[in-house]
Order: sequence, then structure tokens, then C-alpha cells
Amino acid sequence: MSPDSPTTTEIAPDPQLEKRTRRRFSAPEKLRLLAEADALPHGEQGAWLRRNGLYAAQLSGWRKQHAEHGLEGLQSQAPGRKGADPRDRRIDQLQRDNLRLHRRAEVAEQLIELQKKVFQQVVKAQQEKP
Repeated sequence: MSPDSPTTTEIAPDPQLEKRTRRRFSAPEKLRLLAEADALPHGEQGAWLRRNGLYAAQLSGWRKQHAEHGLEGLQSQAPGRKGADPRDRRIDQLQRDNLRLHRRAEVAEQLIELQKKVFQQVVKAQQEKP
């Protein structure tokens, strides 16, 4: 190994390749952006969207949320799917238990029928032996 060669094999990360984080907008900021977009003259919204790094679908979604729920509709929400309702989980568990118990009852009824048949054959065989 020559004295000029590097002794480490680590590669410095390129900041341009680092994972980008998703932008989050507060409710007042969303209202401000909606007001700006609505005040634009016809034909300039596309350039404004590009400058601000937004999409028209974002604006329409924000308008819909604001119309349906007011300012609270524009508040940031937790990302991801909503958690399952504990009542739904309990209902699912009870349905599984119910199905398991029905199957068990069917097996028990079949066993009883089998025991009846065996008992009848034993009784019949004893009556024929005299």
C-alpha cells in the first residue's frame, strides 16, 4: 500500500441523493396559498404552482377540506391508515369464536350419533345371542 492511497473505504454521501422529506403545511399557510392562487389572473396559476412546488390537486383537496370542515379540515393529520376501531376487532374475535364453537358443536353431535349407532348395534347383537 502506498502512502498516497486512502486507508478508508467509506464513501461520502452526496447531499443531492439523500432522502427528501415531505413538506408539511400548516392550516394558516394553506389558507394563504389558497388565497394567493384564487387572486391570480387567468393563465398564471400553472407558473405560480411551479414556483411554489405545488400541484393543482393539492389546492383542490385543500379547498374541499376547507369547504367541508372549515379551518379544522386543513389541520395536519397523522399520516398513514387510521387505526382499527377496538369494537371492530372485538366483533371479529367474537365471530371467530362463534364459528369455532359451531364447528365443535357439529363434531360433538356427529360423535353422539355415532355412539347411538354403536350402542344400537351392541344391543341388537346381545338380543340375537340367547
